[in-house]
Amino acid sequence: MKFPKKKFTTIISSIIILAIFFIGGFMAGKNSVPDPAVHDRIFFNKELGKPEMVDFSLFWDALEELEEKYVEADQIDYQEILYGAISGMTESLGDDYTVFMKPTTTESFMDSVTGNDSFEGVGMEIAVKGGILTVVAPLEGTPADQAGIKAGDKIIEIDGESTKDIMVEEAVNKIRGEKGTEVTLTVSRESFAEPKSFVIVRDEINIPIIRWNLIESEKGDIAYIKIYHFTSNLPPKFEDTVSEILKSNAEKIILDLRNNPGGYLQAAREIASWFLPKGSVVVKEQSAEGEVNEFKSLGYNHIQNFPVVVLVNQGSASASEIVAGALHDIKNVPLVGEQTFGKGSIQTLEKFRDGSSLKITIAKWLTPSGTSIQDEGITPTLEVELTQEDYDNDEDPQLNKAIELLNNK
Repeated sequence: MKFPKKKFTTIISSIIILAIFFIGGFMAGKNSVPDPAVHDRIFFNKELGKPEMVDFSLFWDALEELEEKYVEADQIDYQEILYGAISGMTESLGDDYTVFMKPTTTESFMDSVTGNDSFEGVGMEIAVKGGILTVVAPLEGTPADQAGIKAGDKIIEIDGESTKDIMVEEAVNKIRGEKGTEVTLTVSRESFAEPKSFVIVRDEINIPIIRWNLIESEKGDIAYIKIYHFTSNLPPKFEDTVSEILKSNAEKIILDLRNNPGGYLQAAREIASWFLPKGSVVVKEQSAEGEVNEFKSLGYNHIQNFPVVVLVNQGSASASEIVAGALHDIKNVPLVGEQTFGKGSIQTLEKFRDGSSLKITIAKWLTPSGTSIQDEGITPTLEVELTQEDYDNDEDPQLNKAIELLNNK
């Protein structure tokens, strides 16, 4: 038995509202909505002033065909049709980070961004890149890291189910789980002849923030600083680290941002402020209208004169790329390692009354020189690969190269 069209008119009203948001007007189509006042209208993009008209009646025509001819028309779920239509709008933009989320997915997403510093899962950051679910970075010492998952790995299946067209939030829900349980990830990697499956046992994941140690050298001791995440509480922890470094014999710094998936812009600005003169541009925010807003260094002076080398790789994303790009552009700090991930856009979350939401890209990050971080990432000044053989033998040619560069200064 089919649902009455009047009932669906109420459901579909929100998609018309969204059409107004994106295009600036709306039109309800023929033969589907009994109200003659909206019959056979079109919507026109008046805001952008484009001459083309879009006949929204096509939506109603398609729906009517489904209602009349689909083999299981009595099973049609109009709410899912609505959600699917909105998802189709976001997918048509070709932006991996502009997505529609159903109420349950929205709830999980909010939990992930406002949660604690620990959770149960495998311990890795993921994102959709080029339409493919991709590992941004495994967290050091976690089940994902110990199983051999690498930054840049493409996850093509989760427990045997394809990840084609999956959203990050859905993937997170599938990968996370109770400590002691297993999840199987089928991964494609450039060095693999064919995809390989990794069976990973979930555990409690404690997210590290920062650590440092002294590398002794005949040409001057080096402070090695590893930042794992740009969390809201990183700045005071970094200040404590600087205090300890100043009490040591360190004369130079290696800033390791490898496998750091990013975090808060303010944290990135604070960290860059320890290395850049006051007033220097840390990053530029470019809006859809082309307007550029600059975020500048606060100019903390204590370690400004220390020679620095920054380590980056495919797992360096977002805030990591902001800091690396700023230090390179402003002070010509060498970047050693591999091409970064390329996550240089800003999203806002618009929540709707039914609990669903839209995550919308509203701006892009540019380095101080104007280079876009999005998609391509940042190319290191000195490319050094870390191979599987290096990893297995506990060798780190990227770190060794950084030490060599500092010792030659």
